[in-house]
Amino acid sequence: MSAADPSAVLAEAKRAARVRALDARARCDPAAGAALAAVILAEAAPPPGAVVAGFWPIGQEIDLCPLLHALAARGHRLVLPVTPARRAGTGGGTDRRLRFRLWQKGTALRREAFGTMAPDGPELDPSFLLVPLLAFDRMGNRLGYGGGYYDYTLGALPNAVALGCAYAAQEMADVPAGPRDVRLAAIATERGLVRAAGMTWPGPGVAAEPS
Repeated sequence: MSAADPSAVLAEAKRAARVRALDARARCDPAAGAALAAVILAEAAPPPGAVVAGFWPIGQEIDLCPLLHALAARGHRLVLPVTPARRAGTGGGTDRRLRFRLWQKGTALRREAFGTMAPDGPELDPSFLLVPLLAFDRMGNRLGYGGGYYDYTLGALPNAVALGCAYAAQEMADVPAGPRDVRLAAIATERGLVRAAGMTWPGPGVAAEPS
């Protein structure tokens, strides 16, 4: 009997983990975003002047709006991700690096692929990213939706700080991960900050952006 394809085994493990993660998340209250905001502002606040990338909640994702409004009040410039479009002539492939556009409270948003919402402001690279996820573990492994967008993006922004944002119930004992999956140094939940084992928080990109 031939050995199983490791990539297929990993893909199946991730698929099964996503089913469990979505079930756990469905029982969470998006209003926990207020408690999440308090945790981040107290324990993992972006440095003054940092350009902060947030995300607009879709489905049952934890609501970042209380945090985004608080960061704006502190003077941070905020950006939201824009999912890249499929490129013609590449077999339907995509450049999977997210772009980020400036957002302010009250700015109109347009619906994109996968149900995400994006503004139409100017593009700006963030130095501090608030990263959505479906599940995480104490090693900093992150389970996303399967598109790989944040893995590609974080790889392209090596000096940026990345902070996972999730419900505490989204923690798993062991998230299936491969060599291309980017670990997070910390994950914030409504119950506190989880620092990943063997990693340094906040990481290299703590300097403020020039004004």
